[in-house]
Amino acid sequence: MPALEGNYKAVRDRIKEAANRSGRDPREVKIIAVSKNVSPESILAAKKLGLNDFGENRLQEALPKITALPADIKWHFVGHLQTNKVRDVLDRFSMVHSLDRMSLAQALEKESRKKDTVMPVLVQINASGEASKYGLAPEELEDFLEEVKDFSGIKVRGLMTMAPLVDNPEETRPVFARLRNLKEQINIPSLKLDYLSMGMTNDYQIAVEEGANLVRIGTAIFG
Repeated sequence: MPALEGNYKAVRDRIKEAANRSGRDPREVKIIAVSKNVSPESILAAKKLGLNDFGENRLQEALPKITALPADIKWHFVGHLQTNKVRDVLDRFSMVHSLDRMSLAQALEKESRKKDTVMPVLVQINASGEASKYGLAPEELEDFLEEVKDFSGIKVRGLMTMAPLVDNPEETRPVFARLRNLKEQINIPSLKLDYLSMGMTNDYQIAVEEGANLVRIGTAIFG
């Protein structure tokens, strides 16, 4: 799939340029290839190019792909997660990017403890304040983290946000900067917030300049 190879190279080149502009090592930035509406064949082709982390946002679509594809693929759940789907996600995904409420934290904790496992999670923040977006308000984050820090079935590894879809990607910069600042302000010794998951096809270069080390890119890779 020559188009896929060219797309992937272009994304990596742009990440490298954005990292260099902000004085960062491009190797710090991991691409989560968002494979919503993408066939297993295309995912396998992307894997052969070196991608091994794939993001899905609907369990119903993801499950057949996960079953059909190699077991060493790391799957990331990047969509809004219903509490009644937690059990299926725990068995199949390596990280949940969208922990956005206490009821979900409690459901993940309960099921993880039943299975004697620990699910890495990112707390989703509504850094833009849009009514249409899921996520905690920034001012709710510290209290939320204090409440979940001692859960044994989930491990908070960082923060996630989604910027508004705008014509000029530069307009997303304050949203990404806000998430980075939030991460830097949190000082809870038992929590190590390693990840900032932010940036998608339209705005990932700005996100990288503002500190993203996980970028969720679908269209720019798969078309």
